[in-house]
Amino acid sequence: MSGGVNGQGTGEPALARALAELADTGPTPFELKVLRYVGIPEDRYDTYVRVEAPAGGLYVAQSGPVVTGAVLAAVVGTARDFEERHLAATGRSAVPGTATAPGVRPAVRTGRARQLRINLAGAGLTDTESAVLDAVRSIPYGQLRPTSWVVREAGLQGAAVPDAEPPDAELQDGVPRGRTAQVAAALARNPIQLLIPCHRVTDDEGVPHDAAYGGAVGAALREAEGISPERVRALVRTHTVFLGSDTTHIYCHPLCAHARRITPRHQVPFRSARDARRAGYRPCRSCRPLAA
Repeated sequence: MSGGVNGQGTGEPALARALAELADTGPTPFELKVLRYVGIPEDRYDTYVRVEAPAGGLYVAQSGPVVTGAVLAAVVGTARDFEERHLAATGRSAVPGTATAPGVRPAVRTGRARQLRINLAGAGLTDTESAVLDAVRSIPYGQLRPTSWVVREAGLQGAAVPDAEPPDAELQDGVPRGRTAQVAAALARNPIQLLIPCHRVTDDEGVPHDAAYGGAVGAALREAEGISPERVRALVRTHTVFLGSDTTHIYCHPLCAHARRITPRHQVPFRSARDARRAGYRPCRSCRPLAA
């Protein structure tokens, strides 16, 4: 257990008694037995378990029924490395536990984690980063969304842009360019990996960000959701940012469930929402390429 429990010592005599009396191999992890034996309240530390995930193990920390952290084993390495990272990020120790918070295993298995109870307050995020990650939580399983979509869903259109970017610089469809750095920073700091699916975010050309765990891990997570690397590369290569149907005159994000039903001969690719609008197409009300 790294760093104590929020800086609170347990006292050497109490620990010595615990070590002597609890050196059995029951189902409760040893460190957790010690904390309970010496009377450390459960709200002073988090517990964690390792859950199998598409890209390998996922360490998930929780405080009661609330998830407080999650890091892929491919990123963090060992359980001890996860404990140290969690302590540095939240100021709370994490000790091996016996069970996950309610809904975690189904969320990992299905990729649908929107209903999980997640606490971002203790991770030291800015308000902007929290808003970005909350928007990312709403990206559906098996689909991708660009940075400009995240910016709009997070309500950042009127927020201050970083000083390093000219305030009047714009991305496609009028989204200020300074927002890209804000979104990228939030994705890189994602304290609840996989359960907040930042592998479903791309730049506005369709290239995945994968800021939290790198392209190989991101590709594995997307492929587990039915998004093939070849499909992503093809969309980027052909500059297909949106996909329209010439029968409905509706345009979507190209991996939207509705876009996937457009037969090839009726598909109309667009490089921007502006191009789609000029062609007389209206935005899909499901994937919301623009506020519809």
